[in-house]
Amino acid sequence: MKQKNDISHSELPLSRYVRDVLSKHNISLPSPLGEGAGVRLLALQSHRYPNIDMPYLLNQLTGWQTARTKLPSWAAKEDIIYPPHLSMEQCSSEHTAEYKAQLVSRLIRLSSLVTNSPQNEQSSPSVMESATLTPREGTEQKGRGGTFCDLTGGFGVDFSFMSRRFERAIYVEQQKELCEVARHNFRALGLTQAEVVNGDGTAYLHQLDHVAVIFLDPARRNEQGGKTVLISDCTPDVLTLEEELLEKGDTVVIKLSPMLDWHRAVDELNRLDSVVREVHIVSVRNECKELLLVLQKTKDEMEATTAVDKSLQMFCVNDDSVVSYSLRETLGVSQRILSTAPMAGQYLYEPNASLMKAGCFSLLTARYPLSALSLNSHLFVSDEAIDAFPGRKFRITAVSSFNKKELRHSLSGIDKANLAVRNFPMSVAELRKQLKIKEGGDIYLFATTDAENKHLLFICEKIDT
Repeated sequence: MKQKNDISHSELPLSRYVRDVLSKHNISLPSPLGEGAGVRLLALQSHRYPNIDMPYLLNQLTGWQTARTKLPSWAAKEDIIYPPHLSMEQCSSEHTAEYKAQLVSRLIRLSSLVTNSPQNEQSSPSVMESATLTPREGTEQKGRGGTFCDLTGGFGVDFSFMSRRFERAIYVEQQKELCEVARHNFRALGLTQAEVVNGDGTAYLHQLDHVAVIFLDPARRNEQGGKTVLISDCTPDVLTLEEELLEKGDTVVIKLSPMLDWHRAVDELNRLDSVVREVHIVSVRNECKELLLVLQKTKDEMEATTAVDKSLQMFCVNDDSVVSYSLRETLGVSQRILSTAPMAGQYLYEPNASLMKAGCFSLLTARYPLSALSLNSHLFVSDEAIDAFPGRKFRITAVSSFNKKELRHSLSGIDKANLAVRNFPMSVAELRKQLKIKEGGDIYLFATTDAENKHLLFICEKIDT
């Protein structure tokens, strides 16, 4: 899931609208603009320019500033119009949108293989294979994709990336203003196959003809503006619409909150049949960003008889790292627990955010030559360095109990460090206060509990790979 855009932030042009307004009124902004400095300066001077729609201008400027890091390929387009702040906050990043584009590309390739196979026994192209597709290559293959429909269009970032894989793409959004922005932006992005529908996604679903892929990103805010994490609290309610969604689409992709319990979501969506085929937990820079569920209806009796042999596929994504496995692979597998006391010279591992969310800790001890420190600490130890481990890696320089004398000796000369706690009775703030150690530096401390319920402090050096 590598980024294809190599333009530096300083090279990205201001949008044409902003540039034209500034030029027309002879307004100068600091160069470089800095983190919001230009916007604040312009806002303070707004009384000087009564003929300018200043809220709109400021919104375009702040939107462009956000897009420089969140959507660099959009920020590079001079004619892009940016939506209100909330839509910019909620929209996908380019990194996660490109991952979804690669995902649907693989799904439609697989669907084509299965449909055209008389034996219906083709091997599945992996998400790794699809990750090698560039946006241009995906565009050239769009004729293979049939029709795509996004029932919750929003700002249109996800739509703009996924739609390039299809001959026809339908964007549905109930807010008229967002539809106008999307229609303008899709033209600027060259999405000639895009159709913009201003309407309610649920109502449009009722009249929708059968399509290859339906995508939904249900709103995760309640009437008070607070965020919700239960699938039944989202709008539209995909549990209510599930049967119709599966009737209208070969594949349904649902984007959900990263805070949601994916086990519960899968159970709720599988209440009628085993339709959830894949779960994708997507993180960027080790921060969990979104949860994607892929739903497909059992197509015929032959598939129904073999459905019991199929297992839910999991994909744990962090930047360019993808760990995939089937739930069947984890059945009956227990974590291998460290049988001896950890010591200096060994290596400590912390799984990335997606693996933590998946909870596949027994899988890690099955796939890698390491052992869990304890059942609930989610830290792992090995004798030799494992460069391919999907997470943070550290060399242990010392291990201390919380005996005051031993702790003082182990921390001698350390006045600042990066501190983390795992399965430990104190918070980071509480422990930092007790240890009297400042934040920062090159030393990493992990406070945790081992299999014998002893509290330990690991003093480590990070291994960069």
